[in-house]
Amino acid sequence: MRKLLLVFALLAGAPAWTQRMRMEVTKPTTPQLDAKANDPAVPAGLAVSAQFGRIVIMRFKHQTDLLEGIEKLVREQRIRNAVILSGVGSVRNYHVHTVSNREFASKNVYTKDPSQPADIVRINGYVLGGKVHAHLTLADPDRAFGGHLEPATEVFTFAIVTLGVLDDSPDLSRFDDKTYQ
Repeated sequence: MRKLLLVFALLAGAPAWTQRMRMEVTKPTTPQLDAKANDPAVPAGLAVSAQFGRIVIMRFKHQTDLLEGIEKLVREQRIRNAVILSGVGSVRNYHVHTVSNREFASKNVYTKDPSQPADIVRINGYVLGGKVHAHLTLADPDRAFGGHLEPATEVFTFAIVTLGVLDDSPDLSRFDDKTYQ
């Protein structure tokens, strides 16, 4: 009887282990950088000209960690700079983050649901200096949502991601640096 009660207690608690979780995280740099004013020497907008050298189409199979898969193929294909042009497919679960405040230090809300499948409506972003900065839009039967792609977003049926690879000459390393202001 005790074992049976323990099994029922564990089963009753199981949904809590697989429900959507949200966590807010402050992303400070340093107090000095978070408090600094905009530097007039840093332009308000910055344009760099580049051309696509090639297009790389990536396909990921069932149960592949999507971010890890993109990072692996970027390394294997020796891609330093690229534009993520498109992405479609589906996921078994998701892990994303979105910004949650308007002042430095920046804060992000991480949302992770280990049991919720969704369609990939769109993937976009960049590869900057070999680092993947991907965002995705997902949809389930009730809503569309998304954010910055995080580890532990697992492919369901398949995922296809298309990159426009740029030449290596432009220095894009500061394009996603929040301290470059």
